[in-house]
Amino acid sequence: MPDVEVSIGGRSFAVACQDGEQVYLQSAAQILDNEAQVLADQLGRMTEARMLLMAGLMLADKTAGLEEELRRTEAAYAEVAQSLEDARNTPAAEPEQIEVPMIPPSVTETLAELAAQAEAVADQVDAKKAS
Repeated sequence: MPDVEVSIGGRSFAVACQDGEQVYLQSAAQILDNEAQVLADQLGRMTEARMLLMAGLMLADKTAGLEEELRRTEAAYAEVAQSLEDARNTPAAEPEQIEVPMIPPSVTETLAELAAQAEAVADQVDAKKAS
């Protein structure tokens, strides 16, 4: 089990970890050190135990905030996913059919009158030919 030397709040610590976990331990120690530095800048020198306690509490507070934000995000995601699923399961509405005459009725009537007049003229021409 390897030992990793980490620095937190200006103090060095030897910490044992599982083989292959060194990078994660150093990353976690860096996060804790960042919090300890904030405390040291604000409060000055303090005991090791107090510094680690306060830094741990600050990180726990941040973690709790992130967990709450995650819960809200997951709830919002669930709502959107349910809306999407509802939309997928809703049958499509039948398209409304609207009939629009291609030829307006007034044009049809006028064409019918012209056809009647043409037939009358054709009848007159036929009558004159026959006589």
